[in-house]
Amino acid sequence: MALDKTWYTEEWAGQGSAISLKIKDKVHDEKSPYQRIEIYETETFGTLMTLDGLVMVTDRDNFVYHEMMSHPALFTHPDPKQVLVIGGGDCGTLHEVLKHKSVELVEQVELDERVTRVSEKFFPELCESNNDPRAKLHFADGIKWVAEAKPGTYDVIIIDSTDPVGPAAGLFSEAFYKNCFRALRPQGVVVGQSESPLFHAELIRSVQKSFKAAGFRDVATLFFPQCTYPSGWWSATMASKSESVTTFRAKASATKTFATRYYNHDIHAAAFASPEFLRTR
Repeated sequence: MALDKTWYTEEWAGQGSAISLKIKDKVHDEKSPYQRIEIYETETFGTLMTLDGLVMVTDRDNFVYHEMMSHPALFTHPDPKQVLVIGGGDCGTLHEVLKHKSVELVEQVELDERVTRVSEKFFPELCESNNDPRAKLHFADGIKWVAEAKPGTYDVIIIDSTDPVGPAAGLFSEAFYKNCFRALRPQGVVVGQSESPLFHAELIRSVQKSFKAAGFRDVATLFFPQCTYPSGWWSATMASKSESVTTFRAKASATKTFATRYYNHDIHAAAFASPEFLRTR
C-alpha cells in the first residue's frame, strides 16, 4: 500500500498492477489484536475500509460482492433455514442473507470484533440487520467453530473470508471443507470467495479440487465484477452435498420479494459460465 495526500493506492502483489482511489480524508486508524483497520473518505467511492493495507469494502461497489456471496447459494438450496457466515465482519453478507424470509437463523462467526464495530459506525447500511432477532454474532475462530459444530447443523455455509494468508489460509483447506460437509444437512450448500480468475486461477482449481475431495457431490465457480479487488474480476466457488450447484429455484429467484442492485435471475444463470482458460490447462 502507498499513500500520498490525495490518493490511496493498493499494489497487487506479483501482478505489476495496482488500484488507486482519490481520497478526501482519513477518518479512522486502529490496530486491533489481529490487523490494522483504516477508514478513508474517497471522492467517488464513498467510504473505504482497508485491512492491513488491502481494500475490503467501499460504499460504491460492495453490493456486487455481498449479493453474489449470498443469493446464489440461498436460491440453490431448496429451503434454507439455518445459515452460517464465516468471516463477513462488515456484515454486508449477513444483511443480504436476512432478506430471505425462509431463513430462521444466521450465525456469523468473525474473528475480529473490531471490524464489525468499526463497520457499524462507518457502514451503517451494511449493519442495519445486525439487531434482527434471527442474527447471532459470534466473535471467534471460524475454523474451530465449524470443527466443533454438531453434524447436520446448517443448510448453507458462506465463507466470506479475506485472502488466503495468515489466519484465513485454513479456510481454503480440504480439512476445513470436510468439517463444512459434516456440519451441513443432507441438502447442504457451501460457498466461499475464491479470489480473481485472472490472477488466481490455480487457487480456484485448488478450491474446486478440495471441495470434491471433502465429499461434495457437485462443485462450480461463479464469476462477477468487483472493480476494487485485484484485477477487477472476482469469483466464488460453490459446492453441494446432494444436487447440482448450477440448478437453482429459478421461479423463486425471478419473483424475489426483496430489492437487489446486481443480483437477479439472469445474472445467476449466467454467472457459472466459465472462461475457456479455466476449462483447459
